[in-house]
Amino acid sequence: MDLTLVELSRAQFALTVMFHYLFPPLSIGLGLLMVVMEGLYLRTGNPQYEAMARFWTRIFAVNFAVGVASGITMEFQFGTNWATYSRFVGDVFGSALAAEGIFAFFLESGFLAVLVFGWNRVGPRMHFLSTVMVFLGSCFSAVWIVIANSWQHTPAGFRLVEHEGALRAEITDFWAMVFNPSAMHRLGHVLLGSFILGAFFVMSISAWYLLRHRHEDFARKSFVIALWVGALASWGELVSGHSQARAVAHNQPAKLAAFEGHFVTADHGTEMWLMGWPNVEEQRVEYGIAIPKMLSLLVYDDFDRPVQALDQTPPQDRPPVVVPFVSYHVMVGLGMLFIGMTSLALVLWWRGRLFSQRWLLWAFVVAVIGPYVANQTGWVAAEVGRQPWVVYGLLRTSDAVSALVPREQVLVSIIAFGLVYLALLAVWLYVVNEKIRHGPPEPRPRDGSASESLVVAAAAVGMGRGGHSYTETSADVAARSSVALSRSAREDEREEESR
Repeated sequence: MDLTLVELSRAQFALTVMFHYLFPPLSIGLGLLMVVMEGLYLRTGNPQYEAMARFWTRIFAVNFAVGVASGITMEFQFGTNWATYSRFVGDVFGSALAAEGIFAFFLESGFLAVLVFGWNRVGPRMHFLSTVMVFLGSCFSAVWIVIANSWQHTPAGFRLVEHEGALRAEITDFWAMVFNPSAMHRLGHVLLGSFILGAFFVMSISAWYLLRHRHEDFARKSFVIALWVGALASWGELVSGHSQARAVAHNQPAKLAAFEGHFVTADHGTEMWLMGWPNVEEQRVEYGIAIPKMLSLLVYDDFDRPVQALDQTPPQDRPPVVVPFVSYHVMVGLGMLFIGMTSLALVLWWRGRLFSQRWLLWAFVVAVIGPYVANQTGWVAAEVGRQPWVVYGLLRTSDAVSALVPREQVLVSIIAFGLVYLALLAVWLYVVNEKIRHGPPEPRPRDGSASESLVVAAAAVGMGRGGHSYTETSADVAARSSVALSRSAREDEREEESR
């Protein structure tokens, strides 16, 4: 296959972005669950919640590190493979990425060390604050990345100026750029998708522990917390998706037509395809199941108002259909599956029968694959559906590539990136698997209650040793308790350092 420079450059960027995007959604989703678990520990004093927060923090730290490492290469591609694009959007992306660095990265990095290494060094409230700040930092990072990406779909707050013989977009209204017509719809959808992934990740590991009869109290509590988050986020994603589809119909009608496989505008109402395969040559969907006029109802609240199809867009401006159609329907289908699984699990939990349903626990073990696929296919649908534009209506993808980079070099870099990413993925899988196999730490009582419990235990041993009356002085008990506490503290420090 003789791929062009544009196709190879797009393939390289797709590889790096899709690999990188395996990790940020999990960081955001786990961050929310860590905030909930540690908040429950502060409120109830139950040491199991602290053990839960400590365990998931360890996995969060590994995921965060690999996510940062995998994201670095994307920035260099803007200057190497997409120089024309970088000149065009530099003013817009520069401000958005600068805001990400100020409001997100510094916030995350400033509190990350406290989150990971501060369990035995700061108080519970300070540690909870660090957990909240790291979670908010991960969300703010998503905010500015989504804003920059959304501007490419619905540009706003700019003017075109000529600079050194080339056009570039210059911001005239920063807040109009931030709140461009698609930004908030997409941001809500991205964050909810991340919460779903984090919830299903926790439920998968918790279900595995329950099926193996390991760490059962830990697994039950983790599963229920993640179940509530996953159920609420899944239903919220349905509402968010409906709102975003309406916005796409208004701002990018050709993209929605590609999503839904509509080639010719209907006379009265537009059907919604539940499944099928688009035949581009014959301009129809084959092997499909459709609900008559349903798309018109969802988009316009009117059964008879037709939704614009691809025939209303000039041929040179039409997006491809097969990839957006398939990826969009996979995403929607998985979203409905998440709603069904979490709703059923909540009903069974309410009736006290959830953890006796081994078939459902096995389903949750493997279901973690679903949110990964849904997050990836959602972005594939959005980005391929924007084609042939890299900035919608302003800059074509074919005009944005760096013409001076030889296609052979791009091909070699794709192979090199692929090998590096395989190694990174193997490391991530190995380390996370080792932490899962090791399991959570033993719950430990809050500071203050530990010494009291040791004193009581020492006294009980002293009163009943060997079945005879035996007493120790209070100094003896205090000395034994002090030694036990010191030993416990040293063991905790060694455990943290080794991890």
